[in-house]
Amino acid sequence: MVKNFNAWPDEWPRSLNYPEQPVFAFLDQTAERVPDRLALIFGGMELTFGELKNLSDRFAAALASMGIQKGNKVAIHLPNCPQFAIAYYGALKTGAVFTPLSPLLAPKEIVYQLNDSQAKMLISLDLVYPGIVEIIPDTGVEHVITTSIADCYNSVILPLKPLEKIPVPDTIDMADLLKSNEPEAPNVEIDVFNDLAHLAYTGGTTGLSKGVMLTHHNVVVNTCQYAHWFSGAQLEIQEGLPTPVFPPGVDPVKDRPSATDRETALVVVPWFHAMGTVGYLNNMVYSGITMVVFPRFDPQEYLTGIQKYKATVLGGAPQLFIPLVNLPGFEDCDLSEVKIVSSGAAPLALPVLDKMLNAFSGTVCEAYGMTECTMGATANPPDRKDIRQGSVGVPVYDTECKVVDLLTGEDLPPGEKGEICIKGPQVMQGYWNKPEETDLVLKDGWLYSGDIGNMDDDGYFYITDRKKDMIIYKGYNVYPRELEEVLFTHPDVVQCAVVGRLKMEVGEEPVAFVQLMAGAKTDAEQLMGFTNSQVAAYKKIREIRFLDTIPVSGAGKVLKRELRELL
Repeated sequence: MVKNFNAWPDEWPRSLNYPEQPVFAFLDQTAERVPDRLALIFGGMELTFGELKNLSDRFAAALASMGIQKGNKVAIHLPNCPQFAIAYYGALKTGAVFTPLSPLLAPKEIVYQLNDSQAKMLISLDLVYPGIVEIIPDTGVEHVITTSIADCYNSVILPLKPLEKIPVPDTIDMADLLKSNEPEAPNVEIDVFNDLAHLAYTGGTTGLSKGVMLTHHNVVVNTCQYAHWFSGAQLEIQEGLPTPVFPPGVDPVKDRPSATDRETALVVVPWFHAMGTVGYLNNMVYSGITMVVFPRFDPQEYLTGIQKYKATVLGGAPQLFIPLVNLPGFEDCDLSEVKIVSSGAAPLALPVLDKMLNAFSGTVCEAYGMTECTMGATANPPDRKDIRQGSVGVPVYDTECKVVDLLTGEDLPPGEKGEICIKGPQVMQGYWNKPEETDLVLKDGWLYSGDIGNMDDDGYFYITDRKKDMIIYKGYNVYPRELEEVLFTHPDVVQCAVVGRLKMEVGEEPVAFVQLMAGAKTDAEQLMGFTNSQVAAYKKIREIRFLDTIPVSGAGKVLKRELRELL
């Protein structure tokens, strides 16, 4: 197939020259270029790029002294905070593989991921580690490092940030490690095309999470694809450093949506999420963007932050923007500094997009991707006149997408719905220790996404359904099969099925339909408590409905379409 460039931005290169370098080189290069520019603002702490590099080097030295070597897995179990960025780049500098652990996961989910990834090191938070301490002996973790949000606050600001540091016995304090090690990262040779940088877990229809294998090159490529989507610059290596190069006569500050070493972004997208690690950490570091980091989302705090820090870049899932645009007083706020608003992880409702376009003078860019393609594959052109409402845009640099027939696998013409497939240098190497599942989604260089959609005549793609019945709750993936398997363990449950119910505030929420044993006395509240106690908070079932019989096809497959109609 031939890529459709009908909607390609004017003067944007059609292909990029990608640097062959490890991921942590982004930080080292920016620290060399603008060492005194602010990298992170978090509560009472500010870190420059030079300081962030220094601390990551110290952490790398500490990990190396504890025996962490190239190829070892280091699990980071933290919310967004400076320590996450320090640990992430520090781990990569040892040649270790970063594996993210959401603090929202239930203990049994954490046991599975730690064991499946074979993680040797765990970095956790004093507030959340006590909830999983009992399961650590069931894993292969050899060392646990803990840190505290309170470490980010000095004694003067502490009255305004009343958060005490909680002692965590039998763990190593991260602050002590940083203090006791010199900023001398080990010199490790990285094969960027074959050595893994990330082992990020994504759910599956079987209910078991799968580790997505991403090399340093995968991550570097996807970072550059999205950074340069907003700058429109070609990438050249000059004096050993990746350098943006613009066509003659182009002023990168006046003529482009984003300029290197000038922007400020509010970052609330979790860094343990693919969109966070690539789009809102590596992309920011590579582009020299100052990150105002929040550990959680509060609409009023976020809106205040836009004006306080004169933010030029915002981004997140639709569930960030829905409460934001509906906040009292939103219309009266000065949002004139905002140049780029990016939305991903779930479809953006058209009424919300309309409000955003009315509120922001810059571009509102909806994009699409998945962990299996590092983060992203498509984006709307970075000019509001070229946005197509309801579309996730066109394939980015060096990326092809196509739509194939669900039954025959044949390529479909524009307008026809089928499965969306992705090809590009950001596509994963495969699933960790799951060759059969890898073969199901990687075929002849194409990643079969499992998402249903279509393409128009100009190459814009539209997502209309999900082949795997995945539910997206506040930007988080919820897999019905996982909830169904927990329900099936209850002795009173004969049959069950979980489907998503559309809800503007959260995207979709899980609803379970249950068929009970004859004579069973279990009620909805008891069954919901039984199930929800075993899963992460964002996966919790929000309603249970009892049916005399769960509808199934002649082949015995649950007819979820009929259940959705009941909702």
